[in-house]
Amino acid sequence: MDLTESFRKAAEEVKVLKTKPNYEEVNALYGLYKQATVGDLNSDRPGILDFLGRRKWDSWKEKQGMSKEEAMAAYVELVEKLKTKDGN
Repeated sequence: MDLTESFRKAAEEVKVLKTKPNYEEVNALYGLYKQATVGDLNSDRPGILDFLGRRKWDSWKEKQGMSKEEAMAAYVELVEKLKTKDGN
């Protein structure tokens, strides 16, 4: 299975984990997914009252500079870790 297929599979598997990922894991998953699918962030940080938007923006910003392939690989690795933790 190539990296793109592994990434797509991981993106589906993360939706059916038995245990919801914690705050940090959700942020990491979001940032890696966006970096893998879109690339570097190119928008301004949301306003101070947009708490969720800011959290997502910050998570993605942390991954800036990673190649799409690096982000895909890190995403797959994190999902596998979550599956193991989850007993899947």
